[in-house]
Amino acid sequence: MYTGTLKSKSSGLKIVYRNTSLKCSGLLFFWTLNRKSSRKSSVVRRRGADGRIPVRTLDRGASSSAAAAEPTGYPGGPYDTSLLVKYEHHVARHIWFGEERGPKKELKVAGHGLKLNSRVPLALPPQMESWVSRSGLASLQRTSLNKIDTNLVSAFVERWHLETSSFHMPFGEMSITLDDVACLLHLPIRGIFWSPQDVTEELAVELAVDYLGVSQSQAQSHVRSCRGSYYKLEWLYDIFVHHRAASSWAYATRAYLLMLVGSTIFADKTFTLVEARYLLLFRDLDGCSGYSWGAAALVTLYRYLGDASMYSCKQLGGYPTLLQCWIHEYFPTVGKRGENWNPAGNCGLPRAMRWSYRQGVHSFLIYLKLCIFLVHIDYMY
Repeated sequence: MYTGTLKSKSSGLKIVYRNTSLKCSGLLFFWTLNRKSSRKSSVVRRRGADGRIPVRTLDRGASSSAAAAEPTGYPGGPYDTSLLVKYEHHVARHIWFGEERGPKKELKVAGHGLKLNSRVPLALPPQMESWVSRSGLASLQRTSLNKIDTNLVSAFVERWHLETSSFHMPFGEMSITLDDVACLLHLPIRGIFWSPQDVTEELAVELAVDYLGVSQSQAQSHVRSCRGSYYKLEWLYDIFVHHRAASSWAYATRAYLLMLVGSTIFADKTFTLVEARYLLLFRDLDGCSGYSWGAAALVTLYRYLGDASMYSCKQLGGYPTLLQCWIHEYFPTVGKRGENWNPAGNCGLPRAMRWSYRQGVHSFLIYLKLCIFLVHIDYMY
């Protein structure tokens, strides 16, 4: 029977193992206990200057053809690089060699929950309310967390792999599904899946004039200040307030919905802008209810997770509330339920509304260690 103690020098974390094997890829340590092999292994692995492990030394009796077929790999990472082809640029590979993203280690993640609390009115005019409720986006007005736990989010992002669109955990792979989006945000997951094409600055100006009711000069000046085909979220809010006061309901609704999705499911890494192409989705306010908003939110988050898992990326876009509430749902011991959440009285509401920000519970490194043992903790929850 194999027993022993494993201790991390950097953190002092001590683990007692017994008849088991622990394996963590790239984040903390790599340890394998082989119970089946009784003979001494002659495998010697030395990494090259690029971090790759060369072809492994053959065991006794192995053929040269097996050596040719032996894949190369990375220390603490995959030996077979035919699937995870971008692992060379993955943040986990760099962390293995002690290279952090920056002094703070965690990603820059920003949520718009506090801004939405001030910008979303308690009640919309009836003319606008009918369009907003039919669009399928009404739930986004109340689901955003006031603050995002950047340490928790960063710890999970470092286990995301672009090629598999999943989190590689020690116990297996996990991913956010359309069913998760529907339960957490109550966004429709059936309907038209249409991704608007990129637009030029000239077209962004024309769209603002035609569908937001602003003048040509005002639109040109604003788009030029954004240095691209973007609109500022604050500018959209001002347009919404102006047209609501003037009873221009269609213009006010488009500005409001574009500001809403730009602050949530289509949030940009700039945290202040929204791409002008998304205005194309709201040209027909009666027809925008036919879109699969849940699928669009999930694809956008997948794309930003893939970017953030690369070492060169320092910030995460998309809807961080969706990611953090998904973590809380599957690992509830690191979450905090809202004080006013009543399961009986809040039946039918988006499940994201049951969670709130948990101030300063764990540091980034603690969350990395918890990634190994969370599944065992939550099975007993």
